[in-house]
Amino acid sequence: MTERPVTLGEGARVLARGIRAEPGVFTLSVLGAVLFGLATVASARAVGWVTDTLIAPAFRTGTVEAGALARAAGVLVGLGLLRAAAIVLRRLFAGVMQYRLQARDRRAVTRQYLRLPLSWHHRHPTGELLSNAGSDVDATWAPIAPLPMALGVVVTLVLAAAAMVLADPLLGAVGLLVFPLVLVVNVAYQRRMAPLAAQAQALRAEVATIAHESFDAALVVKSLGREAEETARFAAAASRLQAVNTRAGRLRGTFDPMIEALPTLGVLAVLLLGTWQVATVGLDPGTVVEIAYLLTIVAFPVRAIGWLLGEMPRSVVGARRVDRVRGASGAMPAGADDLPGTGPLAARTDALRFGYEPDVPVLSDLDLDVAPGRVLAVVGATGAGKSTLVGLLVRLVDPDRGQVSVDGADVRTLAPGVLPRVGAVVLQEAFLFDDSVRGNVTLGDPFGDGQVWQALELAQVDDVVRALPAGLDTRIGERGTSLSGGQRQRVALARALVRRPRLLVLDDATSAVDPEVEHRILDALRAAAAGTTVVVVAHRPATIALADEVAFLDGGRLADHGTHAALLARNAAYRDLVTAYEQEAAEVLP
Repeated sequence: MTERPVTLGEGARVLARGIRAEPGVFTLSVLGAVLFGLATVASARAVGWVTDTLIAPAFRTGTVEAGALARAAGVLVGLGLLRAAAIVLRRLFAGVMQYRLQARDRRAVTRQYLRLPLSWHHRHPTGELLSNAGSDVDATWAPIAPLPMALGVVVTLVLAAAAMVLADPLLGAVGLLVFPLVLVVNVAYQRRMAPLAAQAQALRAEVATIAHESFDAALVVKSLGREAEETARFAAAASRLQAVNTRAGRLRGTFDPMIEALPTLGVLAVLLLGTWQVATVGLDPGTVVEIAYLLTIVAFPVRAIGWLLGEMPRSVVGARRVDRVRGASGAMPAGADDLPGTGPLAARTDALRFGYEPDVPVLSDLDLDVAPGRVLAVVGATGAGKSTLVGLLVRLVDPDRGQVSVDGADVRTLAPGVLPRVGAVVLQEAFLFDDSVRGNVTLGDPFGDGQVWQALELAQVDDVVRALPAGLDTRIGERGTSLSGGQRQRVALARALVRRPRLLVLDDATSAVDPEVEHRILDALRAAAAGTTVVVVAHRPATIALADEVAFLDGGRLADHGTHAALLARNAAYRDLVTAYEQEAAEVLP
């Protein structure tokens, strides 16, 4: 996506949004900046006064009065302490404001991630999402820290300009020429920096995406010997980011010396003209020193305006990217209904239609009824829509048309958290965290060890856990790398069973388990799941045969529904599919 040009107005609106969010902290920071400006101008006046009343007379008489020296030191030290206190006040509250805004936006972005459906997440790479919540948020509020200083600089400039003109109009006019030149240079810098900032933010997301993919696919990369190719792919993206950042650095390196040089040139001009005036028209040396000193000490704060304008392009681009997430549509609305009781749940779909792409349905006009306490096997060829049906039953996505009901209640009318409380889903690709076995089963919920062991026994993985070095406290590595595929699936199954769901949906969740263990798991489930309705996506004949009934999907439609024996007898397509499964199993088993 090509970013539109960045304007000062858009940058000002981003900053105004931050000020409205934290008005109190911002006011305190600006107060510190204004105090710094007042102290700065007063310091310049004090230096001029000390020059005329102490230094110049000392050169003429060769002596220094102790009382005058003490008064001068007291004034300068007092003003120095005031400036130091003002700097602390400004920086402290500017930092607090910046970090609060960043934290607020990160929370807002992550909450939006949770609200948005999986269909939205499928369209956005993980690296981009990480970049939105990380570097984009940082970039959005990068200018907010120097903003109070920049506003304080405005006050300082007004006071300094008045002080310089009152001290000597000619020297003041020469000194004032510096400030518009600094602003002109900064505006030119901003216009050239804006497109580079946009490119850099987009490339940061691309680099993060490639890195995340490479880490996630480490087994694939290693097993297929693709390390060199992945390194080259990452290096290419990193090189593009490096090139853009280098161009931005060169641009900053060109403009920074110019901004640094302008105040210095102004000081030199004031000193040359002031020296001539002292020699020809009798101007007080303290006046020249005061104006030169003002230019010297104001030069650094003036750079705050440069920092502000320099960060503005990145800020606007970051804000646009964050706002695209915060304004994304597709959040799944919730109702206020509950599902009271403790018994198994009925599940039903009516005229269900869903597609991942417009006009390309995966499921069409699907009517399915699962009675409470029954075990339903969902069978179909690859691409028949089995996993899609699973996602709809537990509301990972919403249908394009039709309705999914649990105990007669449309899942869209349920209050937030109700469906996860009464239902559980176990997917074929089991995800485990880099945590202990206990942590992976409980996920922080207050289940006792007895409940955890009972769930592990039902999942036929308790013997594996008992053999681990620290039992339930054993850390199993990122994604459970210390366990086999079948063991990971069984721990994920225990995670669902410990919650005693009233509706349990298994999406080929025992595919990596050998048939004998799978048979024991299903037998244990049938014995212990009297209060649970089970929907299982299955392809093994033994698994299918254990179900009370079978839903046969073909081309996204319900082709047949009945017992396994009945479907074998009357449906040739089903019989051919199950026979193929049996032949595959026979070839795999010794």
